[in-house]
Amino acid sequence: MSIETELEFEKMTEIGAIVANCLEYLKSRAKVGISTEELDYLAGKFLSKYGAISAPKSEYNFPGHVCFSHENEVAHGIPSNKKLKKGDLLNIDVSASKDGFYADNGESFVIGNSKNKKASLCKHVKKVLEIALNTARAGVKINRVGFAVEQYAKENRLTVIRDLGGHGVGRSLHEEPSFIGSFGEHRDRRIFTENLVVAIEPFLSNGAHHIKEAADGWTLFHERFYSVQKEHTLMIRKSRPHIFTKPTMNFS
Repeated sequence: MSIETELEFEKMTEIGAIVANCLEYLKSRAKVGISTEELDYLAGKFLSKYGAISAPKSEYNFPGHVCFSHENEVAHGIPSNKKLKKGDLLNIDVSASKDGFYADNGESFVIGNSKNKKASLCKHVKKVLEIALNTARAGVKINRVGFAVEQYAKENRLTVIRDLGGHGVGRSLHEEPSFIGSFGEHRDRRIFTENLVVAIEPFLSNGAHHIKEAADGWTLFHERFYSVQKEHTLMIRKSRPHIFTKPTMNFS
């Protein structure tokens, strides 16, 4: 969607804060010994408390309120009763709607603040999202985001996942532009327009380029390599984008 009224801006601000606060809440509860099934229960209660509806559940009948991708899982992981361990890689992707407006955000992190190669990947994806945000401007080609992410990956001997990317969002979970990749596509002539609402989410890996779908029909994974993601929902401007998915609550 493209924001045209103050009311639309206010509604996007509200749902953006809800999903950002939900993500921060879940990160604060993601400790050694808890399961993602338990975390998903907390997510459902949190969203309900603030009048929001899980987007994957309502839009796609996903078997959970939130996507929890664990270890070699890349995206769309189903909540399970497996307990988290120190050093585990976890991605939490929260998307929800309220009053017909949608926002989407996610982040990969390591359980227990372990300093390992997974934690290093998570630091890289934070940096590359900042680069992507500094690239996304009104009048700029959408593919410049992908070129910037891919260049950073190459400079740091990392790879990008080519099967997943960002997307338009606002009045539904997935809108035009339908794919904002983590790699440059010269044939892509689409342009960022002012006030366009998008979710930008780079995917970095320590070796994977493509992913597989698990037998459950949801979980995307790579059996050999780790992959990480970080995502914000934002509004394109001539200067730096306005980020809707900034947390307004502290759970530490």
